[in-house]
Amino acid sequence: MPTFDIVSEVDMHEMSNAVDQASREIGTRFDFKGVPASFELNDNVVVLTAEVDFQIQQMMDILQSKMVKRGIDISSLKSADIENVGQKAIMKVTVQQGIEAEIARKIVKKVKEQKMKVQVAIQGEKLRVTGKKRDDLQGVIAMLKDENYGLPLQFNNFRD
Repeated sequence: MPTFDIVSEVDMHEMSNAVDQASREIGTRFDFKGVPASFELNDNVVVLTAEVDFQIQQMMDILQSKMVKRGIDISSLKSADIENVGQKAIMKVTVQQGIEAEIARKIVKKVKEQKMKVQVAIQGEKLRVTGKKRDDLQGVIAMLKDENYGLPLQFNNFRD
C-alpha cells in the first residue's frame, strides 16, 4: 500500500549558514558600525543581541532574508518578546522542528473531514498517511498544501 510521511523539519546546517551570513552582513553594514550586535545559534534557538529594539527588528529582517535565500521557510521561526537587559536588547527565536501533537490532531481531523480513503497515523513528531491508491495520497498532499498550520510541512518518504 502506498504511504508517505508528513514532517516539519529544518536543515540545521543551512540554518547555521544563514546565521553566519547574517552575522557577516551585520559586521559590514554602516548602521551597525561600532554597535555590539550579534547572532548566536545554540541547538534550535537563535539569540539576537543589540543595543535597542529597532536594531533587533532590523537583524530579524536580515536573518529572514538569508534564510529565504538558503531555502528555509521562515514560518518555522517562533520569536519571543524582546527583553531589555541593562543597555542590551535580547530576543530569542526558536526554530521549530517536528509537528506538535495539537497541530497533528488538526491535520488528522482535516483529512478525515475530506472523507478520503486514507488512514493517518501520528508517529511522534511526524504523520504517516496510508492509502490504497496513489491518487488519494496526492489529493491529501494537495489539500494540505492549501492549508496553513503555522509551520512548514514537507511530504517525504513516498512509497508505492
